Amino acid sequence: MPTDLSKLCVHTITTKPWSLDVAVDKYAAAGVAGISVWQDAATSVGLTQARRILEASPLEVVSYVRGGFFPNHSREERARALDKNRQLIDEAATLGAPLLVLVCGAEPRQPLAESRRQIQEGIESLIDHATSNGVKLAIEPLHPMYADTRSAISTLGQANDIAEAIDHPQVGIAVDVYHLWWDDRLEQEIARCGKNDNLYAFHICDWKVPTSDMLLDRGLMGEGCIDVPLIRSWVEAAGFRGYNEVEIFSNDYWAMEQDDFLARITDAYRAHS
Repeated sequence: MPTDLSKLCVHTITTKPWSLDVAVDKYAAAGVAGISVWQDAATSVGLTQARRILEASPLEVVSYVRGGFFPNHSREERARALDKNRQLIDEAATLGAPLLVLVCGAEPRQPLAESRRQIQEGIESLIDHATSNGVKLAIEPLHPMYADTRSAISTLGQANDIAEAIDHPQVGIAVDVYHLWWDDRLEQEIARCGKNDNLYAFHICDWKVPTSDMLLDRGLMGEGCIDVPLIRSWVEAAGFRGYNEVEIFSNDYWAMEQDDFLARITDAYRAHS
């Protein structure tokens, strides 16, 4: 288990009721070392002010969330998605974020294989722009329950296939335990990331039992059925030395006093990560 908070990062969406300036101050005061910034948190204060807030803080900016949503029946809509992602890359660079996380999307009116082809094509189209801005791209596979519209990439194996086909150091993988804990090939696929040196992010939370909402009822580490320490041991064995990023969507936790919630996050991180 972690003995300190030096590798703890919190996503701004986790403490959604807090504005960016409040989140930055509260995280730093609690000893959190990193922050992953969601677009709404940055644009609500303006990118210039958001950068000032982040630069004045001891927190390391770990990633910007989220790009993607590449597949579409319409060529024009796919082109608009690429423009949107270029904008997000620009925003990440403005904030000093080295990584843009990609929730890759899916088009329910076409086969998943076609959506995956469009995802690969879309990511390849962004590489030059990402490289020139110093922003890496992380493919995040999502749980199969989101395969209709949120992501045609449901397993780490599928993400690895696409990353290997692209074969560019600007493109890697984000592993989120909420989406991947059920996969019986998870350990092998994480090791595969290690061999390719492309494991760029590691997100943690827990799957509550029973869960009341597939999107908005994530739990704190140790609150559900995910063996977070075991999966963390696999990513570390694969050579990952980055942050453990707490990313929790929860109506219950957003409704509570956020100072108390942040204290629970740090306690759970020490005890169950």
